[in-house]
Amino acid sequence: MNQVRHITVFINAPPSEVYEYASRPENLPNWASGLSGTIEKIGDDWIAQSPMGKVKIRFADTNEFGVLDHEVILESGAKFYNPMRVFPNGMGSELVFSLFKTPDMSDDKFAADAEWVLKDLMKLKSIIEKN
Repeated sequence: MNQVRHITVFINAPPSEVYEYASRPENLPNWASGLSGTIEKIGDDWIAQSPMGKVKIRFADTNEFGVLDHEVILESGAKFYNPMRVFPNGMGSELVFSLFKTPDMSDDKFAADAEWVLKDLMKLKSIIEKN
């Protein structure tokens, strides 16, 4: 079993608005610095240039439940599943990203990754709340 950290932010916008923006792969470069510097659709695949190099990203099908899960596939073939959800919280939304610690990851690297995810989610929050 891998250790997991649930990183959450409140966004002062309805879940449908958060989902609409966050579910669009072309928006990733605007907020997901840990995943995407650029992204483009090549055939059926979304390919991003990221701090980890060139990656393929597979996204959850469009759904009404706020599921924003995605799988990141490195050039080496290593796959990382990233559960992410948006759901109602009062008059706004709660956005939750579940970060898994891989067996070879140090505690310091896991903490740094969690900080990076939080920074990216805060960027997403600021973009959506400005709209």
